[in-house]
Amino acid sequence: MDDDRLWGFEQSLWLEGEENYREKVDAEVQMVLPMPPYVYSGEDAIKAVSATPIWDRCELTERSVSRPQEGLIVIAYRAQAEKDGAAGYEAHCTSVIRRLEHEVWRVVQHQQLPLLAASVES
Repeated sequence: MDDDRLWGFEQSLWLEGEENYREKVDAEVQMVLPMPPYVYSGEDAIKAVSATPIWDRCELTERSVSRPQEGLIVIAYRAQAEKDGAAGYEAHCTSVIRRLEHEVWRVVQHQQLPLLAASVES
């Protein structure tokens, strides 16, 4: 998957709904999300992200891509999402995407660190 297609794939997960998640997220996915119980697997992860807003706009910046082996892509980025013209959510994220077969890719891992949590000083 080239970089343009990769980032379009990831961005669609912010801008489209449950049907898109079910198509692009693996049944064995592992996710860490900023809401209890924080660690989600499989169907529980898909249900959790399905309950979040479908954003009108989401900009993915600070992008990083790694391809540690054939058919495996690791990405990291900053997401800035808006709904109804107002800023709604910012987070640093990672995803791992694997190829199942030619042109068929699924998210197997995703994690979000909300920007507020990332900027808290200890």
